[in-house]
Amino acid sequence: MQNTVFYLKTCDTCKRIITDLGLNSGFELREIKSNQITPSELDEMKELAGSYEAIFSRRSRQYAAKGLKDQTLSESDYRSLILEEYTFLKRPVTILNNEIFIGNTKKEIERLRSSM
Repeated sequence: MQNTVFYLKTCDTCKRIITDLGLNSGFELREIKSNQITPSELDEMKELAGSYEAIFSRRSRQYAAKGLKDQTLSESDYRSLILEEYTFLKRPVTILNNEIFIGNTKKEIERLRSSM
């Protein structure tokens, strides 16, 4: 999974980051709605991130809809939820030279920018 960006094409923030950082050149762009994450890809992301929780998005509409904020979730729960519903992946996830960059915070985008 070298130099890969996992994103949603309907996410304006993802598209802006890809354009601003020039990730559409030299990176495999994986649109996660039409080309879902495989279990092995998710496991590799977890190895790089340290946990499934680190790549799990609590901002997904499904998080509230399923009442997940009132539950105690395990690592296997986070894994299953991400595989079941693509919106549970914190986006974008960029993998560059075996390093993972998760989400769209200014700090994370600057960390990615300085690694390029």
